[in-house]
Amino acid sequence: MRNFNQEISLIKSTIRFAVQLLSGFSVSQFETATPADINRVRQWRRPMVALLVAVIVATMICFSADQVVAEEPASQPVNILLITGGCCHDYVFQTKAMQLAFKEQGVAANWTVVNEGGTGTEARITFYNNPEWAAGFDVVIHNECFAGTKDAEYIRKITSAHKAGVNAVVIHCAMHTYRKADVDDWREFLGVTSRHHEHQSEYPITVTDTEHPAMAGFPQPYRSAKDELYVVEKTWPNTKVLAKSTSEKDGKSYPVIWTNAYGKARVFGTTFGHSNETFQDPTFLKLIVQGTVWAARGDGSDLASGDSADGEAAESKESEATPATAG
Repeated sequence: MRNFNQEISLIKSTIRFAVQLLSGFSVSQFETATPADINRVRQWRRPMVALLVAVIVATMICFSADQVVAEEPASQPVNILLITGGCCHDYVFQTKAMQLAFKEQGVAANWTVVNEGGTGTEARITFYNNPEWAAGFDVVIHNECFAGTKDAEYIRKITSAHKAGVNAVVIHCAMHTYRKADVDDWREFLGVTSRHHEHQSEYPITVTDTEHPAMAGFPQPYRSAKDELYVVEKTWPNTKVLAKSTSEKDGKSYPVIWTNAYGKARVFGTTFGHSNETFQDPTFLKLIVQGTVWAARGDGSDLASGDSADGEAAESKESEATPATAG
């Protein structure tokens, strides 16, 4: 796209050309031309006027088209609700790492962070008590760890909103959250069922779908930062596996990155995300950004949307609550 100064220069050149075309002289020659000189070129001047008009019109069209493109509004920020907290991880660090990753990758985002439930394995997040808890959000990132919570009615407050069309990203211990529940609603929403994990290691990640927007630019071969491998015992019918890693214990390959269709919602998931090293890994953070944009928008079109107008990521709102009693 040409800038404004370039457009002005082009218009000036067109005007100079107009003088020369109408008179047969350059601007400086025209100023000193005699009547005889001018009469000499009148015989061919008129046919060229039509060409001049065409040139000027084309120039103005190009100028106007570029101005329209330049004035198009930037893509709207992604409205993100992050649910985080619970056992076993540095959720404050992970939250800041994700927010910074969106900013560094030029994806504008409005963040609402709900960090409730303390550091135990059982909690009921009061935020979910509002029947409209998910209203206004493009995507909900679940990065919590409450394996001991098993109240089916409480769990369905969450899954019913997602099934109705609230898109989601699920990270690491979200797969073991509500693990003790008898109902499968949460597991069907996740797209995978996992009940335990293996030791931490730098696991090779093999991409199985290179065409998905979330996997754009994912290097191959590649090893994770030091992280846990979740043993996935079941993938649900609407799950599409994007990448796998192989166990160092049993030699089996398990899904580590995937998508799921849950009712009307798009779900993006990864079992990695245990350590701070993972949340310092540019490849992992790029994956989270791209997966979130896909879940929110359905494609990767916002990945170069630019920061918000002041050059900073959109304002983050954070909700802190009194920690629940761990079970």
